Amino acid sequence: MAINKIKVLEAAKAKIAAKIAALEKKILAQRQRQLATLPAKYGFESTAAFLKAVKKAAGGKSQAAGGKKRRTRAIITDETRAAVKKLAEAGKTGAAIAKSLAISLPSVQNIKKALGLVKARK
Repeated sequence: MAINKIKVLEAAKAKIAAKIAALEKKILAQRQRQLATLPAKYGFESTAAFLKAVKKAAGGKSQAAGGKKRRTRAIITDETRAAVKKLAEAGKTGAAIAKSLAISLPSVQNIKKALGLVKARK
């Protein structure tokens, strides 16, 4: 009895999987048709002109995943290291140092470690 129910369940799963695959295929085809008509719909003569306009409207640069702009990499100079040392010796937290010098907290931690300003873990 349980074996028959398992067979019925497996058959139903296969049927649903086939329907899902067919639906996904239809959606993909419909999306492709709709995307192909966008340039003409907005009055552009070519896809290249449409893409250029979209990029310009987005600020000229694509954004990283999640819509966040990538942060520029900080350049750590000897002056930055000296400032980190001075602020750390003054009792400032790593987060406060990072914010005041516009560098990341891991950068502050790496500098403090290199300068020997952190206690070793036990």
